[in-house]
Amino acid sequence: MLDLRNPIGYFFLINALLLVGYGLMEPHLVPFGSQQINLNVIWGLVMGSFGALMLALAWRDKHASPDEKDSESTTD
Repeated sequence: MLDLRNPIGYFFLINALLLVGYGLMEPHLVPFGSQQINLNVIWGLVMGSFGALMLALAWRDKHASPDEKDSESTTD
């Protein structure tokens, strides 16, 4: 069965790269108190972190030893 964490992770990573790239090329700064922030870059980093987390969890599950998988799947 397909682990949905892989396509979700890749989807968020690709979108994050596009969003960060756009934010760096065309900076649209939003006033935040006395500072100016670039929301595209910030949310691109958040999305990239989530995508990396999904891929790391999928990789960890794929490379887990069979004993660990058996103990996680059994319930008492």
